[in-house]
Order: sequence, then structure tokens, then C-alpha cells
Amino acid sequence: MEAALLKIVQTINSYLTDYILIFLLIGVGLFFTIRTRFVQVRCFGEGMKNVFGKITLKGDKSQSGLSSFQALATAVAAQVGTGNIVGACGAILVGGPGAIFWMWVIAFFGMATIYAEATLAQKTKKVNEDGTVEGGPVYYIKTAFKGKFGKFLAAFFAVATILALGFMGSMVQSNSIAGTATKALGIDADLGWIIGLVVAALAAAVFLGGIKRLASVTEKVVPFMACLYLVGGLVVIFARIQYIPETFGMIFKYAFNANALIGGGIGFALKTALSQGAKRGLFSNEAGMGSTPHAHAQANVKNPHEQGTTAMIGVFIDTFIVLTMTALVVISTLYAGNGALGNPATYTLSGALDAFPKANLAQMAFGSIFWGETFGSIFVAVCLFFFAFSTILSWNFFGKINFEYLFKKKGTIVYTVLAIVFVFLGSLFSNDLVWELTDFFNYLMVLPNAIALIALGSLVVSCVKEGTAAKKAEKEEPAAEEKTDDAE
Repeated sequence: MEAALLKIVQTINSYLTDYILIFLLIGVGLFFTIRTRFVQVRCFGEGMKNVFGKITLKGDKSQSGLSSFQALATAVAAQVGTGNIVGACGAILVGGPGAIFWMWVIAFFGMATIYAEATLAQKTKKVNEDGTVEGGPVYYIKTAFKGKFGKFLAAFFAVATILALGFMGSMVQSNSIAGTATKALGIDADLGWIIGLVVAALAAAVFLGGIKRLASVTEKVVPFMACLYLVGGLVVIFARIQYIPETFGMIFKYAFNANALIGGGIGFALKTALSQGAKRGLFSNEAGMGSTPHAHAQANVKNPHEQGTTAMIGVFIDTFIVLTMTALVVISTLYAGNGALGNPATYTLSGALDAFPKANLAQMAFGSIFWGETFGSIFVAVCLFFFAFSTILSWNFFGKINFEYLFKKKGTIVYTVLAIVFVFLGSLFSNDLVWELTDFFNYLMVLPNAIALIALGSLVVSCVKEGTAAKKAEKEEPAAEEKTDDAE
């Protein structure tokens, strides 16, 4: 039955990816890139200052919401997960190294998309009397479309989010943790349920603590896990430094000539590389999916533009730094320099997927350079645990927001218990099935979110203008004060 379900979901996903998702992600990103006059380029420096000028591990205490950095850390915790390791490996295996190029393209336009998501989440959020904040796509969807249609789209998005993030998404994360942990520990894969049980127990401890505990955990875990992984990746890159030019060459070459590596006609190979880039790009940086706006709505900022530029940096960190690190490690060790997967004469797609499961591909890549395969497996397992666990926490929070939107506070404990159960179940199912199920519900989230974003394009443009005007006024104030002092 599992095999039959996998085949059905794969077929549906292939149509959604090839004929809808690619056009939506690139189309929406291009739309906002043009409408905002390349906000991801013009305001990139401003976003970097907002992030790294306000970084803290203590967290600002406030009556409502979170600090801007806490909101970003919560968003990045959701973005930087298995998609950066397992997802990137899967994209390379199926679509070849060229899939990474298309993930970069998706991320570049996605920075404009996520700017729109974050600003709209700020613009439409509600602050309750007790200080709690309600915000996210369901609120800007109803702003975009009044009446029954808006309520239907918002409810559709809420249900898809609960299933995609609260339940199915958590399965992917725990599945990847169990897969890498059993390999690192040298135990039978059938004992992965023990790992799943431990992860579920740890998740429960944070789930029950609410948004403040979540923010406290993510603001500490996210910087640590990113630095740990990047340091390990740099060790591999320096060891394979002579193959890095070839690695970049393969990424660009096979972005347009994938049939030379993965077989099939030029059209089929290009479509495979592009669809893998779109599919895994969405799962990795989540721009356009409507997940991270839940976190950005919680931020206490001067204006929506400020959090919009901050949100852009989340996509940049996720894709252009963390995911790219995975790609360079894997391609430079397993593809470049006569690597095991780089010889078209011996490479077959089905054979590679059987011999190199995507859950363990990064472990093999790191193990080829680190002090023995065991150490490399342990390193990736530790990094993936932090990545995936932080994603479980953030996604559970996003799902909970939508559950409360539909059912208010009633039954919240039921949602939490079910979420914990799904975390455990992820360690029992096959890797391919949980990924396909999660992809399916992710796509359902994209549809109403993308429609609402386009409908509110003018509101996003006004946020850009207001934000840049406010920034310009801040710069002019000191100059005016200096002139006044000189006159006196």
C-alpha cells in the first residue's frame, strides 16, 4: 500500500511541479522584483545591517511579539533544515549539479517574494489586548479578497499549512534525523523509531512552552548550528580546493546541458534539473510558500519595510550560504575530479538513487575528507539534528497559528499531541514517501498564498516607498541637527 501511495503522490507532484510550481515561483518573484525595482539588490545592505547590527542571544523582553532578530531566527530555523542537506543532495542526484543553479535563481527572485510576504504579514497583523500577536498569510489573504472567497482561500491555506508543516513536514525532519543518526551510530535502520521517540520527547518539551520558549531556543540554536556546519564545510572545501573551479563549472554547465550527465533528451534533462531546482528551492528557502510570514508578523519593528529587508537575508543565508556549502562539498567530492557520480559512462539515475540514498549522500561526502567515514557521518548527523529539530519547532508554531485561526483556542492540546505523534511516525516511514507527501501539501500552500501576494502588489510597493522614505529621513536628521548646532 505504501508503494502504491508513493506512486500516486509522485505522479500528482510531477504535474504540479512541472506545470504550475515553476511558473508560480519564478513568476511571483519576477513580478515583485520588477514592481519593487529590485528591492533584493537595492536594500540588501540595509537588510544585512538590520540582521547583524541587532544580533543577540539574550532576546528582547516585550509585552507583545518578538524582537526582529528573534523573528528572523524563528524564520531561519524553519528555512534551514533538511532541505539544505538532504534536499540539496536529492536535487543533485535527480537533476544533476545544474539543479543548484536553478535553486539559486529561485532564491534570487524569492528574496523579493519573501520581502512581500513579510511586509504584508506586518501590515495586516493584529495585536490582542493581552499582547499576543495574530498574523500570517490567512490575514493578508482575507485583506486581498473580501467576502466568502477570501474566507475560503484563507481556510484552504490554513488546512494545508496544518497538514504540511504541523504534521507532514515534521515527519520529513524526524525521518532525516533518524536516517543519518542510525548510519552515524552504526545501528540497524529498523531501530530508527528509537531516535524518533527521543526527538518527539524533546519537541514536546518546547511545544508546550509556547512562542517565548520557541524564540529563546531558536535565537541560540540557529547561529550555533549555522557556524558549526559552515566550519565543517570549509574544511572539506579547503581539502578539495583544486576542484572548486570544476565544481562551479559543473553547476553552470549542467544547468543547461544536464542530459550529458543524467541521460535522456535535452528537453527532458533540462526540465528535470529545473523542476528539481524549483521543488527543492521551495522546500529549502520557503519563499512563496507562506510559512515564514507567521514568524515575521511577530516582530516588533518601526515599519513593515524593516522586517521585509530582514526577511530577505533569511533566504540569502539559507540558499546562498548554507545550501551552497552543501552543494560545494557534495559536488567537489563525489562529482568533480573523477568522483563516484561524475562519470557519465558509469552513472545511471536509478543506480545512483539506489547506491547513494539522499539521506546519506552528505555523510559520504564529508566522510571522504574527514578523519574516516564514521566521523563524517557523525558530524552530518549532529548538524542535521540541529537543523531539522529547529525546523520542527518553527513549523509546529506556524501550524498552531493556523489551527487556532480555524478553531480558536479550542482543541489546541489535540493539535500538539497529534504533532508529537507525527514527529515519531516520521522515523517509521520510507524516506521517499514522507518527502513526496510533504511536497504535495507544500504546493497546496503556495497556490492561495501566491494569488494573494499578486493581488496585494500595490500595497507591497507602498511599503517599499514608505520604508525607503523613512530611512532617508533618518539619514537627513543628523545632518540637519549639525547645521543647527553650527548656526548657534
